[in-house]
Amino acid sequence: MKTLVLSGSDRLSRTDLRASGALPAEVCAAAQAIVDDVRQRGDEAVRAYTLRFDGSCPEAFRVPDEAISAACDAVSPEFLAALRHAAAQIREFHEHEFERERSWSYERANGVRLGVRVLPIASAALYVPGGRAQYPSTVLMDCIPAKVAGVERVIMLTPPQADGSISAFTLAAACVAGVDEVYAVGGAQAVAAAAYGTASIPAVDKIVGPGNAYVAAAKRVVSGDVGIDMIAGPSEVCVVADAAADPRIVAADLMAQAEHDPMAACYLITCDADLVPQVLSAIEAFLAESPRAEITRAALDDNGVCIVCDTRAAVLDTVNLIAPEHLELHCEDAEDLLPDVRAAGAIFVGPWSSEPLGDYVAGPNHTLPTGGTARFSNPLGVWDFVTRSTVSTYTPAGVRADARATETLAEAEGLWAHALSVRLRREALEAGGADA
Repeated sequence: MKTLVLSGSDRLSRTDLRASGALPAEVCAAAQAIVDDVRQRGDEAVRAYTLRFDGSCPEAFRVPDEAISAACDAVSPEFLAALRHAAAQIREFHEHEFERERSWSYERANGVRLGVRVLPIASAALYVPGGRAQYPSTVLMDCIPAKVAGVERVIMLTPPQADGSISAFTLAAACVAGVDEVYAVGGAQAVAAAAYGTASIPAVDKIVGPGNAYVAAAKRVVSGDVGIDMIAGPSEVCVVADAAADPRIVAADLMAQAEHDPMAACYLITCDADLVPQVLSAIEAFLAESPRAEITRAALDDNGVCIVCDTRAAVLDTVNLIAPEHLELHCEDAEDLLPDVRAAGAIFVGPWSSEPLGDYVAGPNHTLPTGGTARFSNPLGVWDFVTRSTVSTYTPAGVRADARATETLAEAEGLWAHALSVRLRREALEAGGADA
């Protein structure tokens, strides 16, 4: 990890840190070609790309329902219990979200009723990665808020393993979460199939979930024809730690993110310069034990930054500049820092709170904005699986109150028929055509 020391008026820019979440042009071009091919040739193209990229392709893309149910018997009782524990807490959190996503309305004194109608989308596809590791936790995180929102048809897309099968861990999670259909297909071709439909894979209203750069690029290509949650990039963590922090725990928290992917970004921000070498020493000791040492070291060497600040304000400025996917406030005054954090996907407050707890069982979603996009986007939630329609119900009294202003504004914009539409109603009322 490289170390940057800020003092006085020093301030970082985004170019001093990790590059933005922009996708490489060649990846975007390749994803566009795959999407176009799948849109034209359907299953034939999906099969060809699955063989090419995954090395195998199942005879039928849809995984039989009995195979999903059987997966619960194929995993250990301890794993199944952990899945159910996590699912219950994820569901509880998203049910609280749903309480704030209800339809509402109010009425003015003149009888005009205004409001918002909230309804679930009809169908959604969950993309679940299956490359370097299996992610049953992502199945829970993607499916449960959709089901809480009331989505009737939730399908899962996940790449097959080398033998064409799907991990029992992933299938067991699909069973516990309530996924309706599972398809053994991944990559950009899976995104295209779910966006436009093939003979085997249904088109859906929205595609959510993380994936590699090609999956992210394909989601960008199909966005507009189908809804997407976000363009997710490599994962990231930012740990703010003070002199009271345990260097070994801070090291473990940074490594927990780094072991995801060689592209993962890891930031340590502190006002205690002595903490940095202690954390780096602990990382070296832990790497000797890690079965994912190669991936972890690559991420920390290429995308790891320790930032030493001289003031609390500089710490918070740096946090808000990074706008990290995961933020740990690993310090004694964590609660005091929280109000000044403007941009972060998931925030873990205090030394007992850590990103791995959030990844699995805390309840809030672990599908989060990356690459600084937490400045303007949100974690996956119930709101991703509903639509909102505004509803306006006018009375004669309401028309009388609003007609003149509407006509004036329409005429100013040169929209003659807009003004006519309202004027005819006003004139009808003035002529006694309706009761107030």
